[in-house]
Amino acid sequence: MLPELPASLATSHTIKMLAIIKEWKERSGIHTDNTEMYLLLMLFKLGLDAVVFYLCCRKLHTSFLSMCSRSIILADLVMVFCMSTVWLLGAERSLVSPCFLLAHTSATFAALPLPMTCLGLLDYCIEDTCIGNQSALCKFLRNLVLTLLLWIVAVIYSFGTMNAKLIELDYETGVKAVVCEVEGSMLVTYFTLGLFTIVLFAMLPFWSRILQWVKEADRISELREEQENQRSDFFTSTPSTETKRCQEKYLEETIYPRPPLWFSLTLGFTMFWMPYLAISVMCLVFGYGVPAYITVNLLWLECTNSLLVGVVFWVKSKSQGPYSHLPENVCLWNVYWHLSKGTWQQQRPTAVFNPSKAKRNTLLYV
Repeated sequence: MLPELPASLATSHTIKMLAIIKEWKERSGIHTDNTEMYLLLMLFKLGLDAVVFYLCCRKLHTSFLSMCSRSIILADLVMVFCMSTVWLLGAERSLVSPCFLLAHTSATFAALPLPMTCLGLLDYCIEDTCIGNQSALCKFLRNLVLTLLLWIVAVIYSFGTMNAKLIELDYETGVKAVVCEVEGSMLVTYFTLGLFTIVLFAMLPFWSRILQWVKEADRISELREEQENQRSDFFTSTPSTETKRCQEKYLEETIYPRPPLWFSLTLGFTMFWMPYLAISVMCLVFGYGVPAYITVNLLWLECTNSLLVGVVFWVKSKSQGPYSHLPENVCLWNVYWHLSKGTWQQQRPTAVFNPSKAKRNTLLYV
């Protein structure tokens, strides 16, 4: 990232870096204001989060992390609006400076990952308990209050820790720069690097069979879609010939060893999130300093959400099987559970009398 300098100072829980606000070249007299670049960066993040939100969060859920996704989108809008105002009015006429916005937004976003992860995990763990068995409205209000409190505490933390003052640097090359201290998220850095390493080493012992298992997971997914389509067709009296043929083909081709459940779920997670983890690790390897208001985005949040849902699904599947009350996720946990167990259980059709065709005694399968 061009206007960001490499990390200059690190603490136990944050990464400090310097954001270049303005710079001058004494020899050529060229003056550069990077406020527009930061605005474009924020617009890019808003667009990216909007796309991820559309792809991963289209269904309304009452979970805490689902509420956090919406709050990040709202925070992106506020951030873009404030930076646009500063850019249009100029630093002299606006109420706040670009440094003020960059410093406090980075500190605010840096304070979010740990409590979001902990509260999200707690929310999924209590899903099947008496506390979690509440109405949708109660869950919505509870998570709304928790999300608001979380953002309020994060904003207070930013004002108590960040020093939004401009720092002037004079380089030996004849370049002068006005910089501002911003924060990066240590948790997001450790999360992406650690998860990428764990997934990579988990894949190595089963490397030769991964392609085979992925193809079988695709077949199970096709059977699942076929079953859902059949269930939605109220005028189908018997299972389709194509469905029977797919089931027979599936049974014929599922004779090789199956992956253990933990690896099967890991494979389901990897198939969707490995590109994101790989790109994040590449940024770390090449030393790109990225502030927290960029790294704490919906890609990270949905990846974390998938990880938490997968872990809770794995724990609860030992007693509940593949059918739990966890919200739908981009990872097909049910499919990969059946991949490990070697079963694909079709729900038994329920015979329902169709009064419109009473003389023919037609039975509908729903």
